[in-house]
Amino acid sequence: MEEQEMTNNAASAEKMEGMSVNADENAAGTTHLNEPVADESVVEKLEAELQEQKDKYLRLMAEFDNFRRRTAKERLELIQTAGKDVIQSLLDVLDDCDRAEKQLNSSDNIPAQKEGVQLVFNKLRSVLQQKGLKPLESSVQTDFDVEKHEAISEIQAPSEDLKGKVIDEVIKGYYLNDKLIRFAKVVVGK
Repeated sequence: MEEQEMTNNAASAEKMEGMSVNADENAAGTTHLNEPVADESVVEKLEAELQEQKDKYLRLMAEFDNFRRRTAKERLELIQTAGKDVIQSLLDVLDDCDRAEKQLNSSDNIPAQKEGVQLVFNKLRSVLQQKGLKPLESSVQTDFDVEKHEAISEIQAPSEDLKGKVIDEVIKGYYLNDKLIRFAKVVVGK
């Protein structure tokens, strides 16, 4: 038995010579001493990562909230000034209307007045056309189309071939940039 103990001790001594038994926990070869500290380090590392993620989340939420407020403000400003461009374009027409009104009050020359008013109307149509407004083609004697027309009345058709067709256009329809913005109000034959 003593012989066996000596053999075991000798084997242990050989193993220990290959291993460094150093009390310094940061020194190489002492990983078995660092295990409990490593567990604490993992927990601390995970807590630090969690705190970092919480911080990122809070910053992201704050940034999103600021973005939402900013876009809501910009949208409100856009809605309030949406027609500014068109209104500015129409100011010239309004000036022409004022001049025509003065001319109507000071002159009795009817043909000249008619010509002046016609020029103002043409200028108004031109400005609106430049902004993308286009009248719906005249739909008299065409089939009633619910995509373009709004029937305001039905009357007896003067002839059989006008049944279900537009007999009269009361109010024109308009497109704005190829999108229908007002249906034509029409009278339909029955």
